[in-house]
Amino acid sequence: MNRSIVPGPTYAEMRDPTQLPADLLTEASAALTTQELSPVNLFNINWKNGGSEVERIILPKELTGVQANIIVLSGRNFPSGSMKVGPAYTTLAEAEALDGLRPGDRSIIGPSTGNFGIGTAYVSALKGYQAIVVMPDSMSQERYQRIRKYGGALDLTHGTESDVILTLERTHDEYVSKPDRYFVLAQFELMPNYRFHRHVTGDAAARAAADVGNGQVAAFVSAPGSAGTLAAGDYLKSVYPDTRTVALEPRQCSTLFDGGQGQHRIEGIGDKMVTLIHNVYNTDLLMLINDEETVQGMEAVQSGAEVLAGRLGVKPGEAQALRGKFGPSCICNIIGAIKTAKYLGLGPQDNVVTVATDSYDRYPSVSNDLYSRHGGKPDEDTLEMWAKAAFLGASIGETIDLNRPGEKERLQKMKRDLWTRFGYSGPEIDRMASQVFWDEEYGKIEAIDPAIAEIRGALNT
Repeated sequence: MNRSIVPGPTYAEMRDPTQLPADLLTEASAALTTQELSPVNLFNINWKNGGSEVERIILPKELTGVQANIIVLSGRNFPSGSMKVGPAYTTLAEAEALDGLRPGDRSIIGPSTGNFGIGTAYVSALKGYQAIVVMPDSMSQERYQRIRKYGGALDLTHGTESDVILTLERTHDEYVSKPDRYFVLAQFELMPNYRFHRHVTGDAAARAAADVGNGQVAAFVSAPGSAGTLAAGDYLKSVYPDTRTVALEPRQCSTLFDGGQGQHRIEGIGDKMVTLIHNVYNTDLLMLINDEETVQGMEAVQSGAEVLAGRLGVKPGEAQALRGKFGPSCICNIIGAIKTAKYLGLGPQDNVVTVATDSYDRYPSVSNDLYSRHGGKPDEDTLEMWAKAAFLGASIGETIDLNRPGEKERLQKMKRDLWTRFGYSGPEIDRMASQVFWDEEYGKIEAIDPAIAEIRGALNT
């Protein structure tokens, strides 16, 4: 049965939630911790917890070992516990505003390795849709549990984090081919993901650095899964033209780096492809990160606050404050930010911004796997060794300057070779080699926001 839409925010309101009515913000803020499945939580989809200040973590330099300021945007307080709920929401909201999709019309499909799938299940539940999440069958149990908690069904494909191409094949074969029954939130290929991160995350990154160092952003660092988050770099370059955008990959699955196709342990990234929405011509550096160091670094922060304080010199309060904040992909981004600061020779006035997509709450099973590989829980000496290796020992090796002749063309060819398999034309993909294409896609927000506002009507609480 067709039903009315459940209202949510525009892109402008996600960027600046203070544009929303004050009573609505108050209700949404209360619901975030007391009524997780209340639809008003859609208005909590922003980096600012409903206010004007971005949630950020400025890492202690005793931990990073670099003079530059490493600033981490924290996505843990988005509804569902991850900022990936933002692209899931915008893709669905655009379909409602522009294409007439309504609850009851079709089931919602979310191809994912985890957080986007959780976001798909969550937003679908709030908006009254049935969700099916297509993902590999070897992800953390916490992710499956959360999807089921939100009423989502699971369609599991064989493999691990590195086998997301199988989820794409399953999605296109089983769901894209039946548009009368399914609407696919295709995070790897649909532009609402790009638009959300360029408009909302990019602005948050700029604001997070505004009162630190020189107030600018020297580099934005993110490991691509869908590569949507890298779109924040496009926004930052429009504000600070010298900003470098840095992409990270697992050393064990170095597809963009050198065509590697291995397995790895960093959930949410390293998906053996150049995604359709990755603006490769605006990415400057590509770095490899050792997957085991991300898990060990996570454990050092989670279990080793006393070690960070007593042996690395981090202030005890700061060490304790880091607990619970980071999963493996977050640590990957932090290591990449440290490598970037070293590679670029950045000083105390320079800022490197990166992202913590989620937090530790969905990774205890990853810690348990780590214990199994190392014969039990680590002692203090081991935690010290892991922290120093992951953070202080981050090297500038295994880095490619993508501004060298031929590198971006190589990545663009990889994109063309893959996505023509999924129904996109060569000329269509070739247009993505021009910044004009990306600016036009971003510019569509000017028409999309009024359409979202019009179909939802007046906002009353």
